[in-house]
Amino acid sequence: MMALMGMYDAIKNFAEQFAYQPVIENRRYFRSIRKYIVAGMGGSNLAAGLIKIWNPYLDVVLHRDYELPVLAEKELRNAFVIAISYSGNTEETISSFNQAMEKKLPLAAVATGGTLLELARRHKVPYIQLPDIHIQPRMALGFSAKALLAFMNQKNGLEEIDELADALKPVAYELAGKKLAQRLIHKIPVIYASAANEALAYIWKIKLNETGKIPAFYNVVPELNHNEMTGFDVRSSTKSLSSNFYFIFLKEGDDHPKILKRMKVLGRLYKRRGLPAETVKLRDHTKFYKIFSTTLLADWTAYYLAREYGVDPEHVPMVEEFKRLIT
Repeated sequence: MMALMGMYDAIKNFAEQFAYQPVIENRRYFRSIRKYIVAGMGGSNLAAGLIKIWNPYLDVVLHRDYELPVLAEKELRNAFVIAISYSGNTEETISSFNQAMEKKLPLAAVATGGTLLELARRHKVPYIQLPDIHIQPRMALGFSAKALLAFMNQKNGLEEIDELADALKPVAYELAGKKLAQRLIHKIPVIYASAANEALAYIWKIKLNETGKIPAFYNVVPELNHNEMTGFDVRSSTKSLSSNFYFIFLKEGDDHPKILKRMKVLGRLYKRRGLPAETVKLRDHTKFYKIFSTTLLADWTAYYLAREYGVDPEHVPMVEEFKRLIT
């Protein structure tokens, strides 16, 4: 298993996470259901969105809040709640776990330890204990994806994702990430993707926020063509507002032809208005390879931006400060 590591090594050795084999504890209490509510916050709940990209037909509700999502009681009764918190101490996720217990819903937990696993052990709830190698939750996407796939009984997904331990080479994306970071200096990135790849655009934003410590935003095509883009119809009176933005289009060959055309045209319109824009193409390969190679590019870009700005790429002191203030 991977040793304790800093941010650079966490990215460089990321593919090793796919060699991890999750073990379901309290398995005799586990029963598979076809509708899933994945309750988690921040980096702990990023992998669920990637699994939805891998298989959009899976019935997965991503819940990022206290308690449980507002659903009809019948829907809740027919759902399997997976509470996931890398630390095991996220208060919103523990709230979701406790409400699922109160309602006697099918339930599981995923964490490295903490209160969440203590509750799971005490109440004989199925759980998977993730390896604790002292990385940030946003860097543990391989671990969390495999745990979720195991609870969702997605054997094909586990077989495909296992291959990345050897096939995915994180260092192959380092130079491209470093060069993109140089282009982004003193710019505010805005990430665009198709609605089908929204989770990827969101992860790019999160990596740039948490690792790069910069403002970053995202949206999806075609919805943004009906509203957001008009905010960048640059005029002399608004030029100072738009001048710091940099647009990155995440483009996949499998996107709808109309989506691809919209991205191409929008990029051209932005450039005519003096706004920098470029395309990141998802590599042709297996679905999970496409997904995780793209997140690696985001990791390297955010890491080298942090280096350029002289900030800590790993820790999130403002998050910790906020937690202390609300306790």
